[in-house]
Amino acid sequence: MAMHLASIFFTMILVDNYVLVKFLGICPFMGVSKKVDTALGMGLAVTFVMGLASAVCWVINEYLLVNPAIYGEGKPNLAFMQTIAFILVIASLVQFVEMFLQKAVPTLYQALGVYLPLITTNCAVLGVVLQNTQNSYDFITSVVYGITGGIGFLIAIVLFASVRERLDVTMECPKAFEGFPIALITAGLLALAFMGFSGLKVV
Repeated sequence: MAMHLASIFFTMILVDNYVLVKFLGICPFMGVSKKVDTALGMGLAVTFVMGLASAVCWVINEYLLVNPAIYGEGKPNLAFMQTIAFILVIASLVQFVEMFLQKAVPTLYQALGVYLPLITTNCAVLGVVLQNTQNSYDFITSVVYGITGGIGFLIAIVLFASVRERLDVTMECPKAFEGFPIALITAGLLALAFMGFSGLKVV
């Protein structure tokens, strides 16, 4: 069990990083990566939402949507409602995070701006909980999968923000590449670096 969880840990951070390998969650990745501070705040918020959403969605799925004790073994159930139910859970958690940051860390709340509520529609968060159900993970594995997916997002966005900060200060690039073009090229090079971990296995 411990080796399986360790495998998930390294896989989600390096091999199957949701942003740089699976290309999910690109909107906040590109939008909130100009400064390391805001990137760190967004990464922590996404990690929290991913971990908690994985736990809550597993419980809802197992005990409400596909519970054989309710619907009978092999009988029709509410599995077709998974996506809607999971989106509602994610939206509720994001509202909680938004209210907490607004009260506790107003500067970070203002810095994240519109990208904070956009965690609701972040396909990386929804992808994690849907992947948990498709892989039939148990509760602990689902939570570990969600948290490590968030940590992978956190590492990717902080690395990207640190590179963008340095580019803004030290590099003079052609006018046509200023802003998002050079950011996209940087993201592509970072993704290529992470693709080097493909095939890595924890035995």
